[in-house]
Amino acid sequence: MDPVAFQIGNIVIRWYGIFYVLGFLFAYWVTPLLARNISKKDMQDFFLYLIPFSIMGGRLAYVILNWSYYSENLFQILFIWNGGMAFHGGLIGAVLAALYYCKKKNIHFYDLADVLVIPLAIGLALGRLGNYINGELYGKVTNFPWGASFEGVEGLRHPTQIYESLKNLLIFFVVLRAYKLKKFRRGFVFWLFIFMYSFFRFFIEFLKDVELYSGLTYGQWISLPLGVISLYMLNKLK
Repeated sequence: MDPVAFQIGNIVIRWYGIFYVLGFLFAYWVTPLLARNISKKDMQDFFLYLIPFSIMGGRLAYVILNWSYYSENLFQILFIWNGGMAFHGGLIGAVLAALYYCKKKNIHFYDLADVLVIPLAIGLALGRLGNYINGELYGKVTNFPWGASFEGVEGLRHPTQIYESLKNLLIFFVVLRAYKLKKFRRGFVFWLFIFMYSFFRFFIEFLKDVELYSGLTYGQWISLPLGVISLYMLNKLK
């Protein structure tokens, strides 16, 4: 599938960018409907902080991880529509934006975090579809019947982007259900999201064709401490 959705003059619109915009629009629409103890206006105004912080965090982390390429192609750092966002960097950016906004508006952090992770799961599912169309973050060679071919890549590969997209959809339904039950303490849904994301990603990483650091991928090294911390917090908040 062509990564370019359409072109208007010299302006190229890629599916990757469209999916990210759809993710933010979905979050902007659904969070005021779900939020508790936060006014609709405050919830919507938060996106003025969330969008730039999460994009900058995600892009910065991705550039650092791929510095060998970007050090020789500095202008490409700005071309986020071509793909290249790291979830953990985006999460850090989003958390920093939330901490600042909550302090400014006197909002409990977990009231904001618990509702944000619900559309975040959908946004991540859409983002992985963008990775698939871009032909990036693919898996190792496989002879499974659903193996996918990517331009310029030898052999059929595990479509790990699709695995992750389905994983994020599952997380969405679980955290939404937990949130609607209204029987958990503040922060439980947020840490449930962190735990599920870290747990599933750790195992999917084994199928990815990415660089290893002391036997594990970058994603696995980050997922391990996050998984342990989130499990501790879930036990504390149960």
